[in-house]
Amino acid sequence: MATILVVDDELGIRALLSEILSDEGHTIELAENAAQARAARERSRPDLVLLDIWMPDVDGVTLLKEWGGAGLLTMPVIMMSGHGTIDTAVEATKFGAIAFLEKPITLQKLLRAVEQALVKTAPPRPAPPAVGLPSYARPEPSVMGLPAAPSQSVGGLSGHLPVNNHGSGLLASEQTFELDRPLREARDAFEKSYFEFHLAKENGSMTRVAEKTGLERTHLYRKLKQLGVDLSRNKRGAGG
Repeated sequence: MATILVVDDELGIRALLSEILSDEGHTIELAENAAQARAARERSRPDLVLLDIWMPDVDGVTLLKEWGGAGLLTMPVIMMSGHGTIDTAVEATKFGAIAFLEKPITLQKLLRAVEQALVKTAPPRPAPPAVGLPSYARPEPSVMGLPAAPSQSVGGLSGHLPVNNHGSGLLASEQTFELDRPLREARDAFEKSYFEFHLAKENGSMTRVAEKTGLERTHLYRKLKQLGVDLSRNKRGAGG
């Protein structure tokens, strides 16, 4: 995951972007003006900067020019503005910005822009060696660096659900449920496994789980707390 510096004079924007990007597993640094942005850039050497254009002391384009002129533009910069124009976006791109986000920033556009910026600056990965094994002889893929869990098939219930292997975070393709129990208990057990699966699959990202399950983030938090899902474990897994 990356270290991202968010520079914006609006507290609400800083808090919202910090929450979303932290859920994605990134480390977030915050600055509300150019002076704080300079100090944060020197201190944390961010992998990416989200920079607001309109700020009270020094505007974002001026700061971008300053970094470029001093040879400090060693990270990608995404400009943000609620009052931007095409000319402003072109000017920012000319001085080194790689993208421009117009406020209000949608979740999809934010995540896509951040992902593309980090991919562009990531070092190329070496091509994997050819193994030459037939499909039936290839090992099952692992999840989150762990060996693939064995499949279970009991009672004809199958699906992509987690096995709570004493908190190991392993995913398995099938799960066992006790059907001889009250409906509410059976439903809660299923829902807990369902959400644990998606949290593990998305490396603890509440934002992506909310998108996948079709729930609002606030409702999702309440649901997970009600079901007793250990969110701290997923956060630790995401950080590793």
